[in-house]
Amino acid sequence: MKKLLLATACALAIPMAAQAEYPEKPVEFVVPFPPGDLEDVLTRMIADEFQATYGVPAAVVNKPGGGGGPFPGAAEVANADPDGYTIGSFVVDIPLIGPEVGIPALSPNPFEPIGIFLTYPFVIATSADKPYGTMQELADYAQDNEVALGHFGTFLIPTQVTLALANKMGFEYGSEAAFDALDCNTVASGDADVINTTLQLIMPCLDDMTVLASIGGQRIPLTPDTPTVGELEDDLQLALWNGLFVHKDVPADVREKIAAVAQKVVESDAAKELSAETGALVYWQGADAAADQIEQDAAALGNVMELIEQ
Repeated sequence: MKKLLLATACALAIPMAAQAEYPEKPVEFVVPFPPGDLEDVLTRMIADEFQATYGVPAAVVNKPGGGGGPFPGAAEVANADPDGYTIGSFVVDIPLIGPEVGIPALSPNPFEPIGIFLTYPFVIATSADKPYGTMQELADYAQDNEVALGHFGTFLIPTQVTLALANKMGFEYGSEAAFDALDCNTVASGDADVINTTLQLIMPCLDDMTVLASIGGQRIPLTPDTPTVGELEDDLQLALWNGLFVHKDVPADVREKIAAVAQKVVESDAAKELSAETGALVYWQGADAAADQIEQDAAALGNVMELIEQ
């Protein structure tokens, strides 16, 4: 009888011993884009702080999908064990468009947000010597003149918002094309009249540019007099943001530990400095607010797509 009780006690003790406190092994933050952009920089800051806080290795792993955009990288996160050791650093496209791209791992949406920490400083900009200095003036000018739009690809939300805004304001661009780089030279060379790009790419020539609108939830501090697209048309309130996501089966206490580190980082002086230098909006929007944001963005994306398809 004593042997039976001892064996039972040992058996019960084994699973308890296996349930070590998170984290106990290396953690990966998966960025489904090449290194170097804002989401990569901030995610690396979060990984460094995670390692310093919890004493386990934490690293960013870049898994760009090439022609598949961010979705193949997101699928790898979806297929990982739901234990919090594989964390996705994703743009809004993942929860909104991911379930529609035909990758089984992403449909239905397997992710839930830890929080949103970045809105990219996308703007609609032109040369200061153009005969239009506002979106309304551009709309009026485009009625009788060809205007060429440059963007990073029609699949990107900022491009879709830009095209939808034109439709809403009653004009069309005479031509549009995707560019690998959209900076001061794109406009100076005449390759495009109007560009949909990020503010940091035109910072060197900002004095020679006119920013017609920004694409985000609030005005960019570096261009405080420039309205957002949402201010011009409130049903187009949609921005390209980035957040941390995990599989929906990851335990709540694990999510809380990840969130605590991320919030500390985005509220740090280093993050504020990055924001000031680039025009990016860096902040912390927790899980519940992020989930609400995704719902709002899904409705706004519906409005955008309806306008584009007209």
